[in-house]
Amino acid sequence: MKLRLNQAAQLLALAAAMGVCAGAAAQSAGQWTLKAGVNKITPKVESGDVSAPALPGSKAAVDSDTQPVLIIGYSLSDNLSAELDLGTPYKHTISGDGAIAGTGKLGTVEALPPTLFIQYRFFNPAAKVRPYLGLGATYAYFQKARGSAQMTAITNIGGQATTFKIDNKLAATLQAGVSIAINERWFVDAAVAKTYLKTVVRFSTGQTQDMTLNPLAVNVGIGYKF
Repeated sequence: MKLRLNQAAQLLALAAAMGVCAGAAAQSAGQWTLKAGVNKITPKVESGDVSAPALPGSKAAVDSDTQPVLIIGYSLSDNLSAELDLGTPYKHTISGDGAIAGTGKLGTVEALPPTLFIQYRFFNPAAKVRPYLGLGATYAYFQKARGSAQMTAITNIGGQATTFKIDNKLAATLQAGVSIAINERWFVDAAVAKTYLKTVVRFSTGQTQDMTLNPLAVNVGIGYKF
């Protein structure tokens, strides 16, 4: 029994040592960081129906996109930090779903979702491996919405080409990630974020469509501590 306790104590000590291995430039209070990488956004769509006179059950699906991301961070304390995620617009293709599945591309839209996080970082600032959790606010800005001939056929048969826009929205985002030190200044970082986003699509015909997008974002990058 004593031997097992000693072995357990040794394993715990080894795990603790791995978690708090010191670095000469710890990410501590007052420090700035800059990360660059790639981010994939995958909407988890729950589509409402396009309002009448469209065919009942006319829904939409939205595909994913991957773009470069630039992330600026500032340590408010040894365990609290603020982070601003920026990037280039994500271009999403909108396709028919539900009763109109198989109709193909209905349109495209670009989304720009800057996000500001407040994060809690585990372990002490000198730790080599630092998991973190974040709570943030995302402003989903939609631009360059373009409809296709299929969209016109569904919403305005025989009429003028249908255009559309998507309401911009402020939404809550949850985040989980980990940073791993490479050396005194450089580190790698990976994070997953879930945004809870509901919006409305508005067509030039006067029709509307409620959309729950709830995108899941996964990013990896490399960072530098100033």
